[in-house]
Amino acid sequence: MTQSSQPNRHDFFKIVRLTAATAVFTFFSFSSAFAEPPVPPFYESVMKMTPAGKLGEVIKKEQIQTSLKGAQAWKIAYISSDVGERKTIATALVIAPTGPAPKEGRPIMAWAHGTTGSAQNCGPSQVTDPTRALNQYFLMNGNSYTDFGIPNGQEFINEGYVVVATDYQGLGGGGKHQYAVAGTNGRDVINSARAASSMQELGAGKKTIAYGWSQGGGATIAAAGLLDYQAQQGTAADNLQYLGFVALAPEDLAAVLPKTSLDQASADKLMKEFTQANVSNVFLFGHFVMGLWGTQAAYPQLKLTDLLTEDGAKAVEQLSSNKCVHVLADTLNYNYGDNYKSLLKPEASNSLAWLKAFVDGSVKPVKPAAPVVIYWGTKDTVVPPVMHELYQKQMCSMGANVGRVQLPGEQTHFTTPGVSAPMYIEWIKDRISGKPLTNACPRG
Repeated sequence: MTQSSQPNRHDFFKIVRLTAATAVFTFFSFSSAFAEPPVPPFYESVMKMTPAGKLGEVIKKEQIQTSLKGAQAWKIAYISSDVGERKTIATALVIAPTGPAPKEGRPIMAWAHGTTGSAQNCGPSQVTDPTRALNQYFLMNGNSYTDFGIPNGQEFINEGYVVVATDYQGLGGGGKHQYAVAGTNGRDVINSARAASSMQELGAGKKTIAYGWSQGGGATIAAAGLLDYQAQQGTAADNLQYLGFVALAPEDLAAVLPKTSLDQASADKLMKEFTQANVSNVFLFGHFVMGLWGTQAAYPQLKLTDLLTEDGAKAVEQLSSNKCVHVLADTLNYNYGDNYKSLLKPEASNSLAWLKAFVDGSVKPVKPAAPVVIYWGTKDTVVPPVMHELYQKQMCSMGANVGRVQLPGEQTHFTTPGVSAPMYIEWIKDRISGKPLTNACPRG
C-alpha cells in the first residue's frame, strides 16, 4: 500500500482531465415533453408499480438464463428508498449457486456498478447475458454500448456466494435516477442485499460484503456509513452482518467540498471552480450534467436553470432521460462540438443550495460498519484520487479501518476493476472466513 503526499482540497480543481474530442456542430430541436426510452417487458411492468412495501421486499421476479456454470439467476424488482427517505423501486440481478445451501446460509456479495447513464434503459440487468463477466465499453474486449456484467461472478459462485447486482432506482424501476447521489445509491445497495437474503430459493444467509466501482464505489462507501439504515427493523431481511466494503476508485463529493458554512459569494466562487473542474471535455461534461439532473431529482427544490441556460436545461432533460452515458456524450459531441459549454449559464445562481445538496447526498461523515479497502490507479483522471484520500483520512480519524491500495503500474479508471480483482477476492475470502485484519490506516 502506498500513501501519497498530504492531500489538498484545491488539488481537486486542478486535476488534468481527458482530452476533448471535436465534431460537427448541429443544434437540437426541442419538444415540450420527452418520452422515456423503451425497456423490456419486465421493466415496463415494474415501472407501472407503486413503491409500497418493506425495504428490500421483492415485488417482482423472473428467472433468467445464465452463462455462469453451476448457477441460477433472476431479475428482480424490490423496494428501496432515496436520500429523502421516499420509497422507490429498484431493479437488480441475482445469481446463486445451484444445489443445497449450508445451514448458516450463503454469504451475500452486493455489487454496485459504475456509471451507465440515467435513463430507464440503462440498467445493466437489461443487457443480453447480464450475468457474464464485467464487460467495459472502453476496453479492447468490450462489445457493447455500455458497461455491464458481474466482476468475478464465476469465482464467487464457485466459492458458494450469492451475488446481487442492483441497477439502482430509476434505471428500470421508474422514477428519475438520482445519478451520483451516493446516499440514494448506497441505500439501493443495502436493500439489494436485504432482497437477496429474503429470497428462500437463493439460500442466502446474513454475512454481507458490498463491492463497487466508480459511481458504485461511492455507493459502497456511502452504504458503509449508513448505520441507522442498516439497523432498521421490519425490513424484508433484518440484521444483515456486514463484514467489509470494497471500493474501486470511489467518488466522494463531500470529502472535497468545504465542511464550514459558506456565504453566497464564496459559494458562487466554489461552484464556478467545481464546474470548471468537471467540464474540460465533453465526456466529463456529460457526467457532470447527468449529476446535476440526478441531484435535482433528489432535491426537487433545485432547478437545472440555476446552472444551465434554458436551452441547456432542455437538452440535459432530454438526453438524461433517454440516453445512456456513452451515447449521451457522443450526442453532445455531435451536436455541440467544442461549444458544449454554451449550455452552462455564465454565472450560476442558487449555488449555496446546490453545494449543500451535493454534500447532503454524498458520503456521510460516519465511521463505517466494517473495514473498507479502496483500490486506485495513478492515471485515474475520472475520479480524482484526492477524493478517497481525504475519505480515508477522515474515517481513520474516527477509528475506522480503511485501507487504500495503489495498484501496480500506471492504471486508469477503467483498468482498475480487472487489475484489483486478485487482491480484493482474497481480501473478501478473509473477511468471510473471519481472518483477523490489521488496521490499514496510515500511521502518524
